[in-house]
Formats: sequence, structure tokens, C-alpha cells
Amino acid sequence: MAAWCFLPVSKKETKIIREKYGAHARGFGSLPVTAKINKVSWQTSICYDGRSESYLLPLKAVIRRKADIAECDTVTCTLEICI
Repeated sequence: MAAWCFLPVSKKETKIIREKYGAHARGFGSLPVTAKINKVSWQTSICYDGRSESYLLPLKAVIRRKADIAECDTVTCTLEICI
């Protein structure tokens, strides 16, 4: 299992987040969030990626194990912006 994977936020949701919270972005365009997948929640940050024009949510291997996420799974994530 790779140490890190990145879950892209949809472009539609990214646009909403940037319009509402973009002025609060920190280094690398990051925003602090509470993320939740499969009843597992944790504090992290999402970072804006200009190439894909979307935010990316980093998923450590430990989080993927706790949330029972396999490499090719499709997942749904809830994000709460913590500003």
C-alpha cells in the first residue's frame, strides 16, 4: 500500500470552496478541514492543484486502513472547512 494517495474534490465543489473560502487559503492554497470517510474522521488540509483545477485531499495509508479503503475503491468523503 502506497504511503499517500490523493482524492480529488470535484471541480464543481472546488469552485464553490474557492469562491467562499479562497481568501482564507494558507501556503500552497491549502485550507484546513475535517474529513470523514466510512465513519472515520480526521483533521487535515486540502490543497489546490492548478493542473487539475481541483482541491486534493491527502489520504495517508493509516487512514485508508482505518476506513477500509482499497486502492481502486470509489469513496465518498465529507469535508468541513475549519476556518
